[in-house]
Amino acid sequence: MSTDGSFVDHTRGSYDAKGLRVAILVSRFNVDITERLLTGALACLDEHGAASDDLEVIHVPGAWDLPPTAACVARLGRHDAIVTLGCVIRGETAHFDYVCAEASAGLGAVARSASIPVLFGVLTTDDHAQAVARAGDGKDNKGYEAALAALEMVSVYGALEDGVEGG
Repeated sequence: MSTDGSFVDHTRGSYDAKGLRVAILVSRFNVDITERLLTGALACLDEHGAASDDLEVIHVPGAWDLPPTAACVARLGRHDAIVTLGCVIRGETAHFDYVCAEASAGLGAVARSASIPVLFGVLTTDDHAQAVARAGDGKDNKGYEAALAALEMVSVYGALEDGVEGG
């Protein structure tokens, strides 16, 4: 797996998560992978100063269930960011295509309508080995990467609200 282009090395430690309330939505399907993604996301947030009391982990059955849950969480207004984590592995039927498309489109729609960042940390892989490779340690963990992107986007949104260019 290539990590070329990953922003993790450039931004690790650059953001302060103290006081940020983050919802982490985690699919139970392919739980061996999604729990590793969750571990990565929690490690990132802890590394950047988040308090465990400010983190809410919400489990859902599968990737299909992430968009409506993210919409509900966004409506509640209790969080500064939402990180979604899931894993869809290609099988022998078209089910993979439908779930991936709806998870992506649904989370995209929530992200466009929410006033807080909604991050997409859903793996869509051809096989289990590819998923394992993306749920490893450090910058190889897409859960870590999604959480770090959430911190960056909270900073970007804050700068925009303050009228500051860049972020």
